[in-house]
Amino acid sequence: MKWNDLIAEVTSVGAAGDSAQPVMGVEYDSRRVRPGAVFVAMKGGSTDGNRYIDKALAAGALGIITDSSQAFDHLVVYKAGVPVLEVEHGRRALAQAAAAFFGHPERILAATGITGTNGKTTTAFLTEALLNAAARTTVLVGTIEYHVAGEVRPSLHTTPESRDLFELMAEGAGRGATELVTEVSSHALDQGRAAGVNFDVAVFTNLTRDHLDYHETMEKYFAAKRLLFDGKVYPAPRVAVLNAHDPYSAELADAARKAGAEIRTFGIGQGDWRAAGYSLTPGGAELDLETPAGSARVTSHLAGEVNILNLLAAFTAAHARGVPFADLVDYVPQLRPVPGRFQPVDAGQPFAVIVDYAHTDDALRNLTTLARQMTAPSGGRVITVFGCGGDRDRTKRPKMGQAAGEGSDMVVATSDNPRSEEPLVILAEIEPGLKSSGVRYTIEPDRAAAIRLALAEAGPHDVVLIAGKGHETEQILAGRTIPFDDAEIALSSLAQLGYGGER
Repeated sequence: MKWNDLIAEVTSVGAAGDSAQPVMGVEYDSRRVRPGAVFVAMKGGSTDGNRYIDKALAAGALGIITDSSQAFDHLVVYKAGVPVLEVEHGRRALAQAAAAFFGHPERILAATGITGTNGKTTTAFLTEALLNAAARTTVLVGTIEYHVAGEVRPSLHTTPESRDLFELMAEGAGRGATELVTEVSSHALDQGRAAGVNFDVAVFTNLTRDHLDYHETMEKYFAAKRLLFDGKVYPAPRVAVLNAHDPYSAELADAARKAGAEIRTFGIGQGDWRAAGYSLTPGGAELDLETPAGSARVTSHLAGEVNILNLLAAFTAAHARGVPFADLVDYVPQLRPVPGRFQPVDAGQPFAVIVDYAHTDDALRNLTTLARQMTAPSGGRVITVFGCGGDRDRTKRPKMGQAAGEGSDMVVATSDNPRSEEPLVILAEIEPGLKSSGVRYTIEPDRAAAIRLALAEAGPHDVVLIAGKGHETEQILAGRTIPFDDAEIALSSLAQLGYGGER
């Protein structure tokens, strides 16, 4: 592929220069530029890539795509001979250039995008598992990890930049993948990182208070989610799968329907694809499914009501992707919990220890409700360890304190990625919610010490919830990041208490 071949697929407002050299890559980070690469210089939320054009050229960039008219004019005048393209939307241009360079993998992989405040990761994993059970080869992109045709890779972002997504898709397509399942964050939708991917199926799990440090208001937060469905920025999906319980779903359904999408709703006792009845079991749940495609009783090994909703979302999405209803019913019992999502830690102790990613007040309510269901037969207690992230939405801190307190018998409030903030300041903003709930609580800023304290407090039949970090293996502090795995810390602490030994 040559320069003119590449830019022929990019929407532009100006062009100058040409090159007969082959294009060897497309990059948006000047540190990754190698000789022959095209550098896409675009304005971002925290920096402006146009500031790094000279570094990209020094590294051997073949040409520049820029969303700055000033940078374009400067290159035309002072860098004569350097091919340059001016575009109106940098991230859209990045997606177009990347799609062209990587051979248009979006034309090979049918995409399922999952958005919402809670449940994205579990729903994505379950959707992929159902597609895999139906002999589909997949690419999974999400918070915990990436999967490329069965190969597991670390996740860098919930939704990466389009260039990186297209590279993953191209690798997957080269290995026989036909499906993409990806979490689509509100940040990605707002910033245009999902550009270039035409979602065949789009799933909405729910919307609760989160990320207001970025979006500022719930209205703007919802507006970002809506972009996946309304066809105004991204192409509307063929099928929109919506949570019948969430009040925002009605507006999404109306917008998606007007954009030409088929609407499918899911829920417990409501929705087109529903669990008409269910019974929770120690190992999961028994569900009576009623859907337009058929009815069946299925066994799930996923615990709690919230996972019934996640399962229904994945079941509906997989069916929309052409997996027969009867096959899905057969596959459901094979599904297993997702890492860091209601993950048990077992060292032989006489109480349950659960690590979970819950980091919003709504997620904490769901988590403590599930724990209360587990303890109800025995009269055990719910003990919750949680914190709030630093440099993030401060308004949710007392709400999370209240949610944890109302659902627990004891709470240990601690640190959870305090970043540049002083942990005790964060904890002071959590404390009013704890006080208003009336729960017995302790403040312990050292997360490892907080986990040990909660485990030492636990007795037979209790449930200890360690919430907030889930699958994460690091703690982000001011100026440094340290290894920290809640499950490993819990195992080590249980060993110190004489249970089982670390494993």
